[in-house]
Amino acid sequence: MKNFALIGAAGYIAPRHMKAIRDTGNTLVAAMDVNDSVGVIDSHFPDAQFFTEFELFDAHMNAESRAGRKLDYAAIASPNFLHSAHMQWALRAGADAICEKPLVLYPHQIDQLKAIEADTGRKIHTILQLRLHPAILDLRARVAKLPPNTKVDVDLTYITARGNWYLKSWKGATEKSGGIATNIGVHFYDMLHFVYGNVQQNIVHLNTPTKAAGYLEYDRARVRWFLSLDANDVPQPEREKGKRTFRAVVANGENLEFSEGFTELHTKIYEDILSGGGFGVEDNRVAIETVATIRHAPIAPIGNLTHPFVRP
Repeated sequence: MKNFALIGAAGYIAPRHMKAIRDTGNTLVAAMDVNDSVGVIDSHFPDAQFFTEFELFDAHMNAESRAGRKLDYAAIASPNFLHSAHMQWALRAGADAICEKPLVLYPHQIDQLKAIEADTGRKIHTILQLRLHPAILDLRARVAKLPPNTKVDVDLTYITARGNWYLKSWKGATEKSGGIATNIGVHFYDMLHFVYGNVQQNIVHLNTPTKAAGYLEYDRARVRWFLSLDANDVPQPEREKGKRTFRAVVANGENLEFSEGFTELHTKIYEDILSGGGFGVEDNRVAIETVATIRHAPIAPIGNLTHPFVRP
């Protein structure tokens, strides 16, 4: 049984980490979040220590280490801009880190983390969950069998409605979240790289706090993409069903269905890590470079390469 700590225990994604720790037969010994709405811990690890101040959390973990109670892993689900600092803390504390997406906001931070891995001998793992989704693995296998120089035409659409709270939270501050493409899109860009190869072109047609769109060309694909937090962008037939989320990847006219199975992917990632696998720091580089470019790219005119959901 491995000992885990969780930083960012009050966040939306934290329960998936708690479930993954429990389902893999391990224990959460301590959790930390500046917010105290963490009653969900009781459903998983009611005996875990909890702190709202990082200094007290750090002191507790140091005391546990001196008492011979080793921390094996620190799961990090804190706000994006804190990921790098929290991963560095974990490695310096003698633990491996398991960090949510996006791993970092800037490509140069990847090199810093690799240097700290080398200094400490500890390892950083990342939640690139779509790389383990059966539908994505099947798509990747099919793309690998295509004739050389063949490029697939892809439309990627992801709409996940958010209320007014979103822009008033850290997620609405680009310097903290990285903006919409980073905060809700980074795992899709990683999936595109994983399936279709390296990025050859990155054009942005729309970039606002609640919507973004552009064109990405990969070794094996031409991709028009659209991200939105606006429920009004959900197609009318889906809105009539009461849905506030719409996810679609259409490749050469074929709809790739991967809406199911998301809730179990964290557990699969944990199983992979604990068995000696997992995805490391360098695996994140292309996606982080992609979103960093999107964040600062000039806005290109709307044209044939623009996703059809972008309205002039």
